[in-house]
Amino acid sequence: MAKTMTKTNGMPNGARIGSRQPLKTLGRALRYALRGRNAVLFVISLFCIVLSSYASVQSMAMIEDLLIQINVQLEAAKIGLEVTYMPILGVILKMVIIFAIGVIGTFLSNRLNVVLAQSTIRDIRDTMFAKMQYLPVKYFDTHTFGETMSRFTNDVDTMQELISGSIPNIVSSLVTITVCLVEMLIKSWQLTLVVLITVFLMFFVIKGLGAKSARYFIKRQSSIGKVNGYVEEMMNGQKVVKVFCHEGKNQANFDKINEELNDNSTKANKYANIFMPIMANLTYVQYVLIAAIGAVLANNGLLIVRDATVNYSAATVALISAFLLLSRSFTRPINMVSQQFNAVVMALAGAERVFDLMDAEPETDKGYVTLVKAHMENGEIVEGKQGDWFYCWKHPHGDGTLTYTKLEGHVLLKDVDFSYDGEKQVLYDITVDAKPGTKVALIGKTGAGKTTIANLINRFYDIDDGKIRYDGININKIKKADLRKSLGVVLQEINLFTDTVMENIRYGNPEATDEEVIAAAKFVHADEFIKRLPQGYDTVLTHDGANLSQGQRQLLSIARVAVADPPAMILDEATSSIDTRTEALVQRGMDNLMKGRTVFVIAHRLSTIQNADNIMVMDGGRIVEQGNHEELLNQKGMYYSLYTGNSIK
Repeated sequence: MAKTMTKTNGMPNGARIGSRQPLKTLGRALRYALRGRNAVLFVISLFCIVLSSYASVQSMAMIEDLLIQINVQLEAAKIGLEVTYMPILGVILKMVIIFAIGVIGTFLSNRLNVVLAQSTIRDIRDTMFAKMQYLPVKYFDTHTFGETMSRFTNDVDTMQELISGSIPNIVSSLVTITVCLVEMLIKSWQLTLVVLITVFLMFFVIKGLGAKSARYFIKRQSSIGKVNGYVEEMMNGQKVVKVFCHEGKNQANFDKINEELNDNSTKANKYANIFMPIMANLTYVQYVLIAAIGAVLANNGLLIVRDATVNYSAATVALISAFLLLSRSFTRPINMVSQQFNAVVMALAGAERVFDLMDAEPETDKGYVTLVKAHMENGEIVEGKQGDWFYCWKHPHGDGTLTYTKLEGHVLLKDVDFSYDGEKQVLYDITVDAKPGTKVALIGKTGAGKTTIANLINRFYDIDDGKIRYDGININKIKKADLRKSLGVVLQEINLFTDTVMENIRYGNPEATDEEVIAAAKFVHADEFIKRLPQGYDTVLTHDGANLSQGQRQLLSIARVAVADPPAMILDEATSSIDTRTEALVQRGMDNLMKGRTVFVIAHRLSTIQNADNIMVMDGGRIVEQGNHEELLNQKGMYYSLYTGNSIK
């Protein structure tokens, strides 16, 4: 089956650009941070952030009191009065206590934010991986592996930064801005008005540059997924690349998508990086305006001072000095929020890609017929494993009765039509009757529909029309997990996992004992090469069994089916990667394995299917010939042409 890629806006299906509902996406991300004990951590962290921000502002506001107390003592010294430092030390002590509270709040909030972020990201990845287990094969046929991996890594990392960095910084900034505004209004509404006017100008800058920067940060996140997908594809296909000397073309393709990433990243950071210089210069302008306007107001007696114990000029100097610090504390969070804006936008873009995966339509299963262990008792099938037990189908009916049907492996496809996308039909009126214990072979040109039939029997896809019955039961009524448990499949693409040889074989039957695993390996003649491995069956395979030959990897995948001991099997080019001598050994084991089982064999080597009970010759999604080897040769049709190499007259 050829993989198809549905694209939207130049990206794989589902990878939409931008967050269409940013507040909804943000709220959903926060819900992960507020589950269980995380909610308590979040509340405590929030309190510590508020405490830290409040302490920071108050320490700035107390500068006015400190300057006034210093001035009081200076004036006392001028007129010969006794100078006492206790008032000054009292203000300093208060400032130290406030600073200490702020430091403790900052320390606790940072620690809690790390725990909260890591816990949340763990939950998100757990949810994503759990969801991935129940996605249909169609999802992975329409999304590159690298693009999906990018959601687990880059996109989740941006969400981590949102939870541990951006949100706490924004909360801290909002608290600081609010407290500063209140303090400034208390000290001087005239100078506060000056600050608000300059802040209004800053918002124009943030709005203009922020929109452009956000657009490119979103595009950058999508480009990262494209690059990861292409790199993963090229890594898997390096042998093909080398064989066909395609390095130059691949380099050109990579340069193109990497240049797209570079362009989006450069533009995103270009707009982001000019934020600080512009905001810093506006802050300096604000300083000058506050000092100048404050001096003018003071000279005209328009500034209202709180403390009458010192002369007016000293009080105004203390007021303006404290106000300058407060204005800096007021505008700095605005700068910080503007910086976090891009991180938030990027995180929301990543979060939406994560939620796209979480929201992908799972594999539906409305089946209610299950596979159970049973035994015979007084001539009737009774559920339960006793004595000479066997598998059977447990079929509940609408009237409350149950029917037990022994698992035989009888597969019937009747008038089946199918298309992958609902538009282009790939199978037409397929009828195959594979009775228990028979061997059915499917042959034909590439793309004729052979592997598609195997996918339909496993219910990786559902048919458009017709019926598929298993032991007389419509497979739509059988639970998918139970259906697939009854089928042994050796796929054309071999997948081994990072684990021991023993566990890789046991993948076919998790309940199998070590003795049963070894017996299965011997059955398909894999035991001989396994014993020669450094640790035998305990040898750990890595990188999809890269330390094994292609034929050895194929033997392990066949051994998986042997240990599963299913009544029906699908062999999709099971011996395609095995040399002729090894094939002869494997074929003997396969012949033993196939005895008494229903077997579908998809093959290009006609020598492997000559003993099939029924050979189906497919062309263009249709069965054009069928019969056994001798019958098809006598027909002198397509099979005869494929077998002899002679053209059809």
